[in-house]
Amino acid sequence: MYTKEIEISLLQLAKNLLSKLQQKESIQDLDETLENLRRVIIYNDWRYYVQSDPVLSDYEYDQLYAWLKELETANPDKVSADSPTQRVAQGLTKAFPTVQHLVPMLSLENSYDADDLNDWDRKAREISGLPEIEYCIEPKFDGASISLIYENDHLTRGATRGDGVSGEDITTNIRQIRSIPLSAKFSDHGIHSMEIRGEVLINKNTFKAYNDQRVADNLPPLANPRNAASGSLRMVDPREVAKRGLEAFLYHMSYHTMEDGKTEPKEIQTHSNTLDLLTQLGFRSPAKEKKVVKGIQAVIDYVLEFEKERDNLPYEIDGMVIKVNDYALQDKLGMTTHHPRWAIAYKFKARQATSKLRKVEFQVGRTGSVTPVAKIDPVPIGGVTVGSISLFNEDVVREKDLKIGDTVLVERAGDVIPYIVKSVADLRDGSEEDIVFPTHCPVCAEQLYKPEGESVWRCININCEAQVVERMIHFVSKDAMDIRSLGESNVRKFYGLGFMKDIPGIYKLDWSKLEQLEGFGKKSLTNLQTAIEQSKSQPLHRLIFGLGIRYVGETTAKTLANAVPYLLDFKDWTEEQLLALEDIGPKVAGSISQFFSTPENIEMLVHLEALGLNLKSTRADHPSGGSLDGQTFLFTGTLNKLKRSDAEAMVEQQGGKILSGVSSKLNFLVVGDDAGSKLEKAKKINTIRILTEDEFLNLIPADQQ
Repeated sequence: MYTKEIEISLLQLAKNLLSKLQQKESIQDLDETLENLRRVIIYNDWRYYVQSDPVLSDYEYDQLYAWLKELETANPDKVSADSPTQRVAQGLTKAFPTVQHLVPMLSLENSYDADDLNDWDRKAREISGLPEIEYCIEPKFDGASISLIYENDHLTRGATRGDGVSGEDITTNIRQIRSIPLSAKFSDHGIHSMEIRGEVLINKNTFKAYNDQRVADNLPPLANPRNAASGSLRMVDPREVAKRGLEAFLYHMSYHTMEDGKTEPKEIQTHSNTLDLLTQLGFRSPAKEKKVVKGIQAVIDYVLEFEKERDNLPYEIDGMVIKVNDYALQDKLGMTTHHPRWAIAYKFKARQATSKLRKVEFQVGRTGSVTPVAKIDPVPIGGVTVGSISLFNEDVVREKDLKIGDTVLVERAGDVIPYIVKSVADLRDGSEEDIVFPTHCPVCAEQLYKPEGESVWRCININCEAQVVERMIHFVSKDAMDIRSLGESNVRKFYGLGFMKDIPGIYKLDWSKLEQLEGFGKKSLTNLQTAIEQSKSQPLHRLIFGLGIRYVGETTAKTLANAVPYLLDFKDWTEEQLLALEDIGPKVAGSISQFFSTPENIEMLVHLEALGLNLKSTRADHPSGGSLDGQTFLFTGTLNKLKRSDAEAMVEQQGGKILSGVSSKLNFLVVGDDAGSKLEKAKKINTIRILTEDEFLNLIPADQQ
């Protein structure tokens, strides 16, 4: 459809239009501007809906679309029949059969602030003649749109959105999604057939676990949950679809027919009632998240309140959808050729943007890993200005084909960590430069090594300054030795001034020198001294975690603390002995063995003990005699009554152990909302008992909760 030359020119045209819009330049030629806007939008529709590979961020696309609509509204005689505002995006791939939607899947009009919502409400009230309208508000899921048809209580078809009029028949893949019932008792309500709209997505935890596994298998991670969900729906092998852990929210009844002689029930006379009915019939709908309100001010208050909780949700959303609640009033308001007048999307702050990759710096971590960090032109995303982005490793750089000087699409996911989705290679002009990885450490100049089977280059000089500083920062952190007054900035400052050069140096600070520093008064120094002194009596598992042994997290640190009465006993342990411990595999055992066989590490531990630190196991490390003595637990999903860390602490206080994964060694899996792959895996092991949060609390003595 588009040659490479045409695509390059359209991408450049898009950038020029965005620049003119942002600079608020006056329009010299209206016809030319309208034509250019239409060409760019139609092209991006094709990239988005057909290729699943957009070249503009959602926010940039929305800006251009809104500009086109504004110009056409002001100049109705200039509206062309083929304008994107007059029809939905066209074009379909041929991998699956094409099917017609019973009702077109129109886009929603977008809003970005209270003024937009007030204006939309004013128009709805003018058409309806009502002084105030009842609205239903629900999350705007950031996934892949689908349409389902049920006839005689059975799922008969599932389709993608496609061009809005026709979609791809993906029924076989839809049947792999466990949250979609294969049958539902619509007939109990007199309904013969129904077309339901919804969104397929991937839970954040499931997406992270899937990407972690891909990285472990030396495969590139997927860009984001939305693209992963969309790509999964169109996979040829349904068995692979089943492995992705897809979920579906169903949120709209677009069409229905009643059984002969049956009248329409009240359950489908309002949108909110329909959501409740879908939930009752076994669908996952936003019935719990929805809110019904009167008047637009209540809508504005709720969407602003909900945006603050956005990152606490187990799935990605990019806004809220506001719908007129009464279906009869929806019919009265009607729709345009592009969007319904009875619904609007309120978009949260943009989480995608394009920027320029200016250079790449290489940072050395506490385990010697060398991480490429992209420096881009600062760009606001989701309320935060982003200028630096981790590129993880050389394989990711090669996989994404990144070059210095590239225009890149940047995204800030729900965990607030920004990353580069891809480079827009079509915008290259030949001045771009390859990203060259160093052969020697950028800090200490020692030669770098890449262990076989790994994708990360490493500096193996344990005295490398960068590693030493990062190890100290980790050692004093909250989950390690918890020296609260000695944060990252002070560690770097004291190291730079020569006040401490290694971890033992933390306990040998010259207080007379610190007193001379600006900003360090008597009170702050007293607090720091107290925090350092208190850290000496931290339980052994915190010290082990604080040492920063590769692959040893908090759970493994507790396992090690429970295994020996004295930390230095590990210098006599073999890898075979370590493998016999709970939840420790070959990779972890090898790392632990290497740490305790290194003379410098043993010398450091002896030094720390001489300075007063605790190297012995205490009752706090392995309580026994509690109600859960010897039992193993794992938590999955979102708990409603407890924080995950508090629940795990309860287990340990009662003599139980926390495991990091599902295995035959696990006794109890405690399941919260939106549990993912761990639950499915646990169901296949008969010896694992699956508990709800309340059932877990029943195991804990009341006075210990």
